[in-house]
Amino acid sequence: MDASTARAHAHRRIARRRRNRRRREGMTLIEIMVVMVIMALVATAAGFAIIPQITKARIKQSSADAKAVASGAELYMAEHDDCPTVEQLVTEKILDKDKNLKDAWGNDFTIECDEDGATVRSAGPDEQMGSEDDIQ
Repeated sequence: MDASTARAHAHRRIARRRRNRRRREGMTLIEIMVVMVIMALVATAAGFAIIPQITKARIKQSSADAKAVASGAELYMAEHDDCPTVEQLVTEKILDKDKNLKDAWGNDFTIECDEDGATVRSAGPDEQMGSEDDIQ
């Protein structure tokens, strides 16, 4: 092997090493897109699992808050002869103004009174009073 052939072989070896090094150093656009699609699928699946649980938690919290307001309303009715509003319960210091005096969707509770006591309702997730998802 003469000197020029040896140099040509060395040059090809160096070029081959550079190409291999470049391939190992970076990621292709397709690899990045595959990772992004997988992450989007995982996020979507997590969203479908979490959102119903959040709604259930809001319903439970609003139900507990409605029961507290109903207890306060019955206490008010024992001392007065009329049906209170939430504001009256706060003014009379029966309910603490720092407590949840609205449902989980930010709507006011509705207090209805009759001879059996007080019923407190929330419009629920659809925020429409009188629908099937009302909370009491």
